[in-house]
Amino acid sequence: MTLEIGVFLPTSTPDPAVPIIGDIKQAARSAEELGLDSVWATDHLIASAPLLDSTTTLGAAAGATERIRIGYGVLLLSLRPVAWAAKQISTLQHVSGGRLEVGVGTGNAAHGDLSWRASGQSFADRGAHTDESLRLLPSLIAGKPTTLPDGTEVTLAPGTSVPPILIAGDAPRARRRAAEFGEGWIGIGTSAEQTARVLADLAELAAAHDRPAPYAVIVGPPVAEDPKQAAEQLAGYAEAGARRVILTPRGADWHRAYEDAAAIRALLGD
Repeated sequence: MTLEIGVFLPTSTPDPAVPIIGDIKQAARSAEELGLDSVWATDHLIASAPLLDSTTTLGAAAGATERIRIGYGVLLLSLRPVAWAAKQISTLQHVSGGRLEVGVGTGNAAHGDLSWRASGQSFADRGAHTDESLRLLPSLIAGKPTTLPDGTEVTLAPGTSVPPILIAGDAPRARRRAAEFGEGWIGIGTSAEQTARVLADLAELAAAHDRPAPYAVIVGPPVAEDPKQAAEQLAGYAEAGARRVILTPRGADWHRAYEDAAAIRALLGD
């Protein structure tokens, strides 16, 4: 199986001292022209560094491209009413021509609870809110009558095909969530050996729900900067069963990062 290579759009960075805010449409077109498989946007309301809105970012990326997949990496469902999140997702699925991937997480505690307080949501209940939203999301996106937690019945129109839902996190609760709701699982900085172990665990958990085993998407795999060395290291992820890796920026030059990612992809394809 060929390992798919994705990159993050220049909407922010893990390093607050080096915010990466770039031309989203140019970046998406460049990733597509270089032959990369997907582009992703991080999501938060108030983070540790400047950050563009993920849904607007992905809409711009979809409009500037034709082939490449676009994805939330990852959407914090607990910051939003589920019906509103479903509307945004179904609209992106429509305008992208069915190219959307929906990564879902509960948020990094390092960012604190400010975003939840600002949006009127409970930080303490974010896990339970996420689970409840995941139960309702597919029917809402598909345009089926759905009863919300307060008893309100709604039907969102137009409905669309439900995009792949990928659940992030390595805690036991996150793995159970991935097994119950996810088509895929997102690991952050997970080694190839860890990936193989998690996939085996997820297969057992998914079987208990009579669901297919989730596949793996690894964000920020620990690889060398040299493309040849990185390709050799990433081959181990393919052997472990990963379907895709999403490479994270090492600096403000996203152009160079995308070129390196494309070089890695070409080497993996040899």
